[in-house]
This record gives sequence, C-alpha cells and structure tokens, in this order.
Amino acid sequence: MYETLLFDLDGTLTDSGRGITNSVAYALEKYGIRYESKKELECFIGPPLVKTFMSKYGLTEDEGKHLVTLYREYYSVKGIFENDVYPGIPELLRKLCKSGKRLIVATSKPEHFAVKILEHFDLAKYFTCIAGATMDETRTDKDDVIKYALSKGNITELSKTVMIGDREYDILGAKKIGTDSIGVLYGYGSRAELESAGATYIAQNVNDIMNFI
Repeated sequence: MYETLLFDLDGTLTDSGRGITNSVAYALEKYGIRYESKKELECFIGPPLVKTFMSKYGLTEDEGKHLVTLYREYYSVKGIFENDVYPGIPELLRKLCKSGKRLIVATSKPEHFAVKILEHFDLAKYFTCIAGATMDETRTDKDDVIKYALSKGNITELSKTVMIGDREYDILGAKKIGTDSIGVLYGYGSRAELESAGATYIAQNVNDIMNFI
C-alpha cells in the first residue's frame, strides 16, 4: 500500500497547456522563430524548457536559456494563470488526505511558480511540501526533482511511494529513483508513451488514481 504520493503539476493536477503554449509562442515571436500552430508547442508542457527549446529548434544552451527568459516575461504575468484545475482533482486530494496519505508535488516547473499556482487554486493545503525546479535551471530533470522532493519530505520508504504524472519524464524519473508510477491519460502524454516508459499503472481518469492507490 502506498503511503506517499508524488504528483506532477502540469497535465496532472492542472491543465496548464494554454498558458505554457502562449508563453512559448511569445518567446518564439520575440526571438524571430516561426511556428505553424499552438498545437505543435504542446511538447513544451512537462519537460524542462531549455532542453526542449534546444532539441526542437537546434539551439545552443545559451540560446535556450535566453528563450526561457523571454518565456517568463509572459508566463510570470499572464501565462501562469491561464490554467485550469482538472475536474475531480480537489475531491481526489481531499479523500487522499482524509485517508492518511502524504501528498507531495514534484514538478519540473520552477518551485516559485508551482507554489503560486497551487495557492491560487486553493490546492496547496493538501500537500506536505511542494518541490520544483530551480529558476537557474540547475535542477530540472525529473529524477533530480523527485530526489529533491523525497529529501524535502523526509521520505525514505521507496516501496511505499508512487509518482503520478502524465508524461514519460515522470515515469522514467520514478524508475531511475526506484519508485512505482501511475501514468495518467487525461493529460498530455499518450498511452503508448507511458507504456513505453514503463508505467506501473495507467489511469484513464482521475477516479482510476484512487482505485490504484
């Protein structure tokens, strides 16, 4: 039985796609990079931004960091709240807390932004701690974020811990650290992506998460 539940944020607790793609579009337009549609920018939802800018557009690390700076010009003011809590999430978190589970957020989003979002949507109260990436990009890979979350929450029993997220990065990060994982299909990852990464369970919807736990 799982006692500690690590939750991803984007694509798992909230549907942040609109704010993230709008912020990426803003950065690309200011930098002079063309894109066909906002749909193609959904690959930025979840993984570390610098690496995604680099791999998608063939940029150097310095160029990727510059684009993240431009991204944050929009995101920190407007994009952060172009966001919606997935239906059923508040009820799920409430039930899990009442059943005695320890809930922790483990996100590749900078911790500062994650705290603001969770407080804005009145979700922060359900979590023992909120662990995120650093603003200077020194902690962005999911396994590093999970390791940090476990340390921050003083969690040592990995067999009683599960990572819940919508992208392969969540699943691969959990596997690297040594915890089970639940891949959710209502976010931005596909079943093929999550199964290929080796998710322990696949949740079709929010209710399935409760059933697996």
